[in-house]
Amino acid sequence: MAGENRVPTDGQTRLRGELSMRDGDLLLRPCDEQRRFVLVDAGDLGLAEDIRALQGGGKDPLFVDLGGRFGSSDKSGVDGRIEAIRLYRLELGSRGCKDPDFHRMILRAAGNEPFWSVGVGGKGLLLQRPGQPPLALPYLEEQLPGGSLNLTSEADGRRLELWVAPQRCVDSMSGAVRHLSAELRLDGQVQRGCAYFGGGREE
Repeated sequence: MAGENRVPTDGQTRLRGELSMRDGDLLLRPCDEQRRFVLVDAGDLGLAEDIRALQGGGKDPLFVDLGGRFGSSDKSGVDGRIEAIRLYRLELGSRGCKDPDFHRMILRAAGNEPFWSVGVGGKGLLLQRPGQPPLALPYLEEQLPGGSLNLTSEADGRRLELWVAPQRCVDSMSGAVRHLSAELRLDGQVQRGCAYFGGGREE
């Protein structure tokens, strides 16, 4: 496999790539590869419904980030089959394959109205908001029952908390699907959004 993909501890391979349709089949072309695989929704993820909602009847390109298992396929013109077990991200466009920070990133969360985003890496977290300078902070992580996480940081008199939980989440502006819900608490104000694990996190 290309260096783009890695194997989580549960035996699934994490794959990112572009989705397309052909003769009623979903095809996945992994990032930086020419191979194409028939994508089967083996985890009852509701992929077909999410794709229809995102494309709105059109044929815009889609980016997907998932955990799945490889298999063989008797269909012509493909290199095999991928059984999708877990969905991390599904969104319009193909920019996800060009993210230079994916492999170093532990978590990315974002919300709207007003927009905010938090990128979490091994050296700290970075909060970004329009019209304000980026805020880089150290953090402590607490793992909670059920797969939830709580990231906290206190510096320069400011307190930040980021809560994420394993729950299907749809971005209120773009319609993109994420596998985590997020809640940002900053200086007593609460904002909600969605999140996903990056390639830097071992699960």
